[in-house]
Amino acid sequence: MAQQKAPQKLIANNKKAYHDYFIDETYEAGIALHGTEVKSMRMGKCSVKESFIRIENGEIYVYNMHVSPYEKGNIFNKDPLRVKKLLMHKYEISKLAGKVAEKGYTLVPLQVYFKDGKVKVEVGLARGKKLYDKRQDIAKKDQRRETEREFKVKNI
Repeated sequence: MAQQKAPQKLIANNKKAYHDYFIDETYEAGIALHGTEVKSMRMGKCSVKESFIRIENGEIYVYNMHVSPYEKGNIFNKDPLRVKKLLMHKYEISKLAGKVAEKGYTLVPLQVYFKDGKVKVEVGLARGKKLYDKRQDIAKKDQRRETEREFKVKNI
């Protein structure tokens, strides 16, 4: 009997990262959280819009990731913007450190989700876009939207 995979429940998505960066590779990382933070995430109270990732002393941390305090958490609540440690294998971290040392690469959190009851963060290895790249993306999106609209009108 084949075991079914549980679907991933999305908590937070970083659409701005796809607008500002070319995402070359993605990695999955666990995240070290306290109990009230997990409860708050179960309610969907998390934001990764302005967050970024740094590698320090062979460990990887996420900054500015906002996890709202849990309403019933009283004294156990932590600072919403505290630095959170990401959990990855050493060889993955050293590989990412080597890539980030190259010119123009950075690490950004793309999404936060539940997988098998655990909170996971999708980390993207990204290169910054120039203004003309963003304009090209907007033009492509407008063109695609226009063709979809024409197609819809023809089929009605």
